[in-house]
Amino acid sequence: MYRVGFDVGGTFTDFTIHDEGSDAVRHFKVPSTPSDPSEAIETGLAELIEQLAIRPDQLAFVGHGTTVATNMVIERRGVRTGLITTKGFRDVLEIGRQTRPHLFDYSIGKPEPLVPRQRRIEVSGRIDVEARCLTPLDEEAVREAACLLVADGAQAIAICFLHSYLDDAQERRAAEIVRDVAPDAYVSTSSGVLPEFREYERFSTTVINAYVGPRMDRYLDRFLGRLEALGIAAQPYTIHSNGGLMSVETVRDNPVRTCLSGPAAGVVGAAEVGKQAGLLNLITFDVGGTSTDVSLVEAGAPAFAASRMVADHPVRTPMVDIHVIGAGGGSIAWLDDAGALKVGPHSAGADPGPVGYGRGGTEPTLTDANIVLHRLNPVTLLGGRMKVDEAAARRAIEERIARPLGLSVEDAALGIIRIAVANMSRAIRAVSTEKGHDLADFALFPYGGAGPLHALAVAEECDIRRVLVPQEPGTMCARGILMSDLSLDFVKSEIIVADAGSWPRIVAQFDGMRERGLAWFEAERVAPAQRSMSCVVEARYKGQNHEVQVRLEQEPAAVAFETFVACFRAAHRREYGYDVDGLAIEVVNCRLKVVGAVERHPPRVPQTHDAAPQPKEQRSVRFAQGWLDTPVYDRATLGTGITLAGPAIVDEMSSTTVVAPGQRLAVDTLGNLIVEL
Repeated sequence: MYRVGFDVGGTFTDFTIHDEGSDAVRHFKVPSTPSDPSEAIETGLAELIEQLAIRPDQLAFVGHGTTVATNMVIERRGVRTGLITTKGFRDVLEIGRQTRPHLFDYSIGKPEPLVPRQRRIEVSGRIDVEARCLTPLDEEAVREAACLLVADGAQAIAICFLHSYLDDAQERRAAEIVRDVAPDAYVSTSSGVLPEFREYERFSTTVINAYVGPRMDRYLDRFLGRLEALGIAAQPYTIHSNGGLMSVETVRDNPVRTCLSGPAAGVVGAAEVGKQAGLLNLITFDVGGTSTDVSLVEAGAPAFAASRMVADHPVRTPMVDIHVIGAGGGSIAWLDDAGALKVGPHSAGADPGPVGYGRGGTEPTLTDANIVLHRLNPVTLLGGRMKVDEAAARRAIEERIARPLGLSVEDAALGIIRIAVANMSRAIRAVSTEKGHDLADFALFPYGGAGPLHALAVAEECDIRRVLVPQEPGTMCARGILMSDLSLDFVKSEIIVADAGSWPRIVAQFDGMRERGLAWFEAERVAPAQRSMSCVVEARYKGQNHEVQVRLEQEPAAVAFETFVACFRAAHRREYGYDVDGLAIEVVNCRLKVVGAVERHPPRVPQTHDAAPQPKEQRSVRFAQGWLDTPVYDRATLGTGITLAGPAIVDEMSSTTVVAPGQRLAVDTLGNLIVEL
């Protein structure tokens, strides 16, 4: 039987297929189809089935990474959405937080809410902060609001009431009424999507869930239809933002949880490969066609965040902490009004793509610069399946960049790469040194099609001393899906001052979440031996605005209050550098993460070659030192224990690794490329 994972990127859709019988792993890429991402999935799966001569029913596991929801928010392509909320709170989405993204730039405004004011309708009904009913729900007003929104063309309706995280009865009743009035509408309740306090983040996350829900629903229908047409019977899983897998039905109810779907899989896979290689501290560096995603892995565990901004709209859900910038292989090089050279953030994407791909692109990109300098093969890519037009790439850089700046084409291309490397280095510092980490303690883990291409230059820029390039780095996100566990997060929000008397009430909040977790295990058919749960209490000193996470290492009921206090103070010291003895502690959220473990297969060790590897060609490549005659190696010929001195280029189907003069590369026992700087 076979397990396949695939990740839909902005430029390419990547596949990794694992033969459970022989442990053989195959990697594959096809161009993405932005108009319908499921089309590229069907194309890639059909080609894999044909090339491997397997039956569709031999695919026992199908894992899926997607950025469909994220792209809908960024491009504002969601459906017409309405909001029903508590009287007096229709403008929460508009008011937001009183913070400015650029404090002194008054030309930058906040984004328009995804639901305009005329489709935000208030109704009577309110509970207070103690979960007491102050005003009964006006059911007739809810019915009228639903009728008005449907008449206005709303396809989705979000229901967000004040303090519904404490008691969701009014929201649930309102949802019943809306579904009765508008059975075809997609309905999201804030207590179902994010039962936490902080109205703005809860309202925003729920609205985004409703905004993308119908179109995600239709995308999933097309996706499932294409799998069925191929004869694939396995029910697919989708990776979500916390790096775990969830079923299609869970995605339908909670599409907002897929906002970092593919990138999270890459970080999970990188952490797993790093453990196997004995490197527990990593900076993951994923450079695709559209963006660069960087994250930090410490002691073998990815860093997590409770929220992030998606197109300047807050989304609050547990997720791998990933910093994203608009710098990828398709990032467009351009001159600003002052004539300064810029790279990104806008991208040529998959359609039309870089000029050198010959698909109608006219804007010079980072990929075109690498083609001109012969760092990328100037003839073909993807193992010979994609033709490259070097002459067209040269013309674009000459006309748009070199001639206006008075530079040679080669110097202009080198400048494009240097600017992109500087942008990527700033992103790495944002997740490391700016958070108190010493980069000397971390290895750089590049992947994505363009990660290894720029990794060693970025490592030098950031003073990182070691770089690990995994096998087939261009499909790392797809590979990471096969290394991910099933998981889901639950939360119970209630602000309580923690003391010996209230502690039993606090830990009792995990009981209801545990029951829901067990029901989820049964629904996902997770065997008892593969089940695990982890409990976290988010707390703060009374008077603080933000909380720290305290992981409970035992069953909550078995944790003494004094132990919790000691753990909280230690967590506060790690986060803020101090703690305060005797100050009251407030518990804000109790979180439960349930995990269904997926069987891990040992990495396949490549063959050892006694003879020195022979380059498949010699190519003149431009480095900072000038044009140098450079050997180009096929990575498949590099056995364990091999060392190479730069300049050298290592080619494989999904990526290219560039080793500059003075750098030395070695192949470890697992087939990873290790470069010490």
